Amino acid sequence: ERKKVLWVSDPVHGNTRTAENGHGTYKTRDFAAIRAELEAFFDIHDEMRTHPGGVHLEMTGEHVTECVGGSVSGIKEENLHQRYRTHCDPRLNGVQSLELAFLIAERMRARTGSGLPPLE
Repeated sequence: ERKKVLWVSDPVHGNTRTAENGHGTYKTRDFAAIRAELEAFFDIHDEMRTHPGGVHLEMTGEHVTECVGGSVSGIKEENLHQRYRTHCDPRLNGVQSLELAFLIAERMRARTGSGLPPLE
């Protein structure tokens, strides 16, 4: 029997670390590590000629300072205390989330016309 597989990336999960900044200790995540994992997800699917099925992100539309980095927001460890609102795990803020959404859109657009088999 032939099985259908759905490949999903969860690049935020597992990229958690602790940061100290003079205002306290914060659980955070590095945007660069999240982006690199997402890029690798697409690179592997390009190489294997398979379909990336989805991406799971821990995010909020709010302007929080829970994850460090990003080309646009550029949150640094010393800024974590400013709008650290999570009661559980650090989330990407709205700007960081949009940055990843554009990355995903660019990678999916590049796949159009790539000769990959159609989805069934």
